[in-house]
Amino acid sequence: MNSERIRLFITGGTFDKEYDELTGQLYFKESHLPEMLRLGRCNLTLEIRTLMMIDSLQMTDADRSLILEQCRSAPESRIVITHGTDTMAATARALAAIQGKTIVLTGAMVPYKFGSSDGLFNLGSALAFAQTLTPGVYVAMNGRCFRGDSVRKNRHTGMFEESES
Repeated sequence: MNSERIRLFITGGTFDKEYDELTGQLYFKESHLPEMLRLGRCNLTLEIRTLMMIDSLQMTDADRSLILEQCRSAPESRIVITHGTDTMAATARALAAIQGKTIVLTGAMVPYKFGSSDGLFNLGSALAFAQTLTPGVYVAMNGRCFRGDSVRKNRHTGMFEESES
């Protein structure tokens, strides 16, 4: 069994959104990752760091540069990034410059706190893929794994699918 430490970067996205019942707004408070890992009985050695808590539609090139530099400088060769689904493919393409590391981005279509979220399943899948895939950048959603340079979110189906490079 692979016991290598995995770096887990948190960037926000639907994954970590909360719902304000009074205003009907979604917002960020704190990451749900520790609770999710506890609930999933995760027994991996993880190094967790929050880089930002933003909706991926608000993510800038500077934010992507920060993610890129953090991935580059992380001592771990296996990295999972929680990310908003709307621009996950763009960030995956930005990370393609990194060599020798296995980087898996994942997210959720429904906030974890809603109870019917795909986030817990996607997180578990991403952690498993990060341990078994060869170096490269990948997107893990809904039990599938895609190369980061050939994936897109289908806005009509709400699913990720292969795209042309």
